[in-house]
Amino acid sequence: MSYQSLALAFFTGFVVGVIFRALKLPIPAPNTWEGILGILGIFIGYMILKTLGV
Repeated sequence: MSYQSLALAFFTGFVVGVIFRALKLPIPAPNTWEGILGILGIFIGYMILKTLGV
């Protein structure tokens, strides 16, 4: 993972957020901390198993 790919991912998300706000659409992301933590848990679980070679 490079800084360029991180910047591109952030910029893409930013542009999508701007478009959704301009069109007055609901944000395409979890509205609650539970949803955000659920996504984070999926990512961490995946990375742990990948590190362990499972």
